[in-house]
Amino acid sequence: MRRLRQLWYAVTYLVWLAWQVPVQSMKLARDVLTPGLEVSPSIIEFPLRARSTFETAAIESSITITPGTLTLGIAEATPDHPRSLFVHFLYAHTHQGAIAELEAMETRLLRATRGCSEEGIEES
Repeated sequence: MRRLRQLWYAVTYLVWLAWQVPVQSMKLARDVLTPGLEVSPSIIEFPLRARSTFETAAIESSITITPGTLTLGIAEATPDHPRSLFVHFLYAHTHQGAIAELEAMETRLLRATRGCSEEGIEES
């Protein structure tokens, strides 16, 4: 049953990500083609809950494939600080909003890789 749930989460994550690419592309195209830019560029440090190399690579790739965001680098974990990504946002109107977007993406990904509910993600 767990594998079936994990497969479901993986499929829904891929469909969600495939939808985000054209949605964000349209947002970017609209901004470029209309007068006045709505951009609010920012570089944000995003602490990861992802533990494995695969999860880290998957979240990095997911961020980079989405128009308007780009993973710039990674800071390895230290005893007092988790592994973090540095992400460039073209539309980071608020720091909290950008972090919330990244957390939502990571939660979807972790459900797909770990096959557990949102509550179980923290435990894995």
